[in-house]
Amino acid sequence: MLKSKITVQVPQAGTLAEDTILLGDAYVKQYKLSLGHSVTLKFGSFRTTVRISSGGKGDVMKIGASLARQMGIPGGAVLRSSYKQSSSTLSLGPLIGVLISRDYPQQTDRPFGAITMFCRELVDACAAQGASVYFLTPDAAVSGSRIEGWIYNGGWRKTSMPVPDVVNNRLTARKLENRPSVQQFFKEAKSRYGTQVFNEKFLDKNEVFGALGHESSLAKYLPDSRLLRSYADLKSMAARHPVLFLKPERGSLGKGIIRVSKLEGESVLATYTAPAGIRRQSYPSLAKLYSSLGGKLKTVRYQLQQGLTLIDIGKRPVDFRALVQKNHSGSWALTSIVARTAGSNHFVSNLARGGTLSRVKEAVARSNLAPGYKAGAGAKLQRAALDIAQGIDARIPAHFGELGIDLALDTGGRVWLLEVNSKPSKNDNTPLNEGKIRPSVRNMIQYSRYLAGF
Repeated sequence: MLKSKITVQVPQAGTLAEDTILLGDAYVKQYKLSLGHSVTLKFGSFRTTVRISSGGKGDVMKIGASLARQMGIPGGAVLRSSYKQSSSTLSLGPLIGVLISRDYPQQTDRPFGAITMFCRELVDACAAQGASVYFLTPDAAVSGSRIEGWIYNGGWRKTSMPVPDVVNNRLTARKLENRPSVQQFFKEAKSRYGTQVFNEKFLDKNEVFGALGHESSLAKYLPDSRLLRSYADLKSMAARHPVLFLKPERGSLGKGIIRVSKLEGESVLATYTAPAGIRRQSYPSLAKLYSSLGGKLKTVRYQLQQGLTLIDIGKRPVDFRALVQKNHSGSWALTSIVARTAGSNHFVSNLARGGTLSRVKEAVARSNLAPGYKAGAGAKLQRAALDIAQGIDARIPAHFGELGIDLALDTGGRVWLLEVNSKPSKNDNTPLNEGKIRPSVRNMIQYSRYLAGF
């Protein structure tokens, strides 16, 4: 039985002709190659013609030093291989590119700042699965067959790399993602080299709710919601619901959310998220509140959303973050789901605002959820997360490989969708420990292998 991974060795310069590779005899036999026969060697967008010579009995491929430099493969790398007889192409890979927002070249130990450990975890996960990964920034994402990317081989360094088989877009700012050069890179990589780009765009709250609302089986998860375009929208929603949330359409981490609740008569109370907690402001009427938003409405689009009576623990609201990812066969699967309890003096549960994580079962048991609904709550949340991921995949024209789905339970046991994030933070999943490869990272590599055909 042929092993699925092969070790790439790089002999000393001058000991192997650059147009020749030495391939283990088992691979020569499996791929039905003839010694001396020429094939196309492929790694990402890199292609060159090489002759096949015997590499003996080991599970190895030996390539010349100059060829290794062109391919961006360090000696000792363990990769997967496949051979396509119809095109005489011997492929190594997968080569994965992770697009990150910025780098800090002067910080040689931490070139990616706070996410350096996560990037190193991806390197280790790839090594374990026979893949290769490098990291690029929007400045490097330009047209052409070569990219300046960061690799790790005993230390971080920048080098010229081929365009990858798969790009995982982990940009954290829409402004960077919308750069013409980045969009052109995506377009050219896909059309010219067959690169697969996943999580290729941010999601807007209104876009998600609009897409899912067309499917009756998914609409049941959606709170009443609409874009705030005029005072009439606010007035209409307030007439139907005693509590409303105004959420920035492109917000994250709970920033800028306003909770509006009715007081006596026509007066209303607005509660604003703030770094140190919450700030309250009462208004004599809904119209006065709307006029107070005048300046913000010029730059921020709000989604109006029905206020829900969510379960809580000691008056601290609880919601749930599910991480769903496509797996080794391209199907959506649940990787993790955790409960998030809001910090004291907060009404949003984000960790950045003092929220705490716990197991779903534990949070449900401690909450004020009606007793008859507690036993099945976890299964209902998991089913909702998968339903919503599949709905987004079917109805939003973009390629997603992982989604962070924020869900809630009301005190009657009904599941509600709060938000979907196409760039989910790995820190809401499990703690980041050096040397440990989390399921979320392992799954990302498996899906990349599936996309690249390895």
